[in-house]
Amino acid sequence: MSATLPRAVHPAAWWGWAIGLAVAVSTTNNPLLLALALAVVALVVAARRGSSPWARAFRLYLWLGLAIVVVRVVLHVLVGLKVGHIEVVALPEATLPSWAAGIQLGGTVYLEGLLYATLQGVRLAVIIACVGAANALANPKRMLRALPGALHEIGSAVVVSVSVAPQLAESVQRVRRARQLRGDTARGLRSVPAVALPVLEDTLERSLLLAAAMDSRGYGRAVAVPAGERALVGSLTLGGLLASAVGVYGVLDTSTPALMGTPTLLLGLVASALGLWLGGRHVPRTTYRPDPWRAPEWVTVACGVVAAAVLVVTSRTTPMVLEMPLSPLGVPGLPLPSVAAILVGALPAFLTPEPPRAPSRDVRRGAAPVPQEAGRG
Repeated sequence: MSATLPRAVHPAAWWGWAIGLAVAVSTTNNPLLLALALAVVALVVAARRGSSPWARAFRLYLWLGLAIVVVRVVLHVLVGLKVGHIEVVALPEATLPSWAAGIQLGGTVYLEGLLYATLQGVRLAVIIACVGAANALANPKRMLRALPGALHEIGSAVVVSVSVAPQLAESVQRVRRARQLRGDTARGLRSVPAVALPVLEDTLERSLLLAAAMDSRGYGRAVAVPAGERALVGSLTLGGLLASAVGVYGVLDTSTPALMGTPTLLLGLVASALGLWLGGRHVPRTTYRPDPWRAPEWVTVACGVVAAAVLVVTSRTTPMVLEMPLSPLGVPGLPLPSVAAILVGALPAFLTPEPPRAPSRDVRRGAAPVPQEAGRG
């Protein structure tokens, strides 16, 4: 399945894989499955990320996830509803008025409630890691080229927004290297004033260059479309998106009627696709060297779909195996079908072609210098 020559996998394939894993993670708070999903995401990123600036931004999403977990635990300790039986720490409790009956300020912290709050934060952190993996593996500018023509304006805004974090990470690394070359080795809070201003200036300059490049290529131009067709396209697209949102909610929520699940989701996807196709007919554009969609792309998307489908079905049939037992507190189970489905998400690390690497500028020790031509002064 792996290609002979290195090439970049289609960015839409990486986003499909990441969304599938994110959907799978959203169905469970089992710490073993969450840890396995995070390990799978990190493995694929380590094996298939390239040398682009956004490929080095994955660690920022991990730090963001860690911050979310800490904030979730702190909020539970301070203002969360304390439930459980095993006491961890007794804090002073403040009396609140009747209109704030659902909020408990302080009070005794129990182990069950603390674990539940922690796992809720960890689940959100792993979902953010899946999104960060897609951002690290997929080139956002190439993703813009693959979007339907009707979404070229929204796609331009999305590309600019998702490029902020990778460009910021690259700017910080470049400024730190420049400071180290000048002998400035200050770290921590002392280095913030010296790094913040150059990073801000560099980020603004790169944003202006990106805006100028996109403007020169025709992004943001207005296209004359008949009023009737514009209304039809808007109705199909908006109605399809709303139906898709209701369908996703129906798929994830086991208490909803079956009609609100998969049928509504399929109807919304079909309506959205039809609206995008009709709207894209009036947006002429050319694509230089389009990204191929071959067997590795199908395998990548299929891995994410398999992980999401197995865990969604498991959440509807046997949801208790995906939960952390808190009442009474016990050891979480390890459902083998769910484990196998998440491990399927690691296959793109081995079944996709390696990304092209940037040529190294390092001069190897012992390498002979290139002789200069005779007669050149």
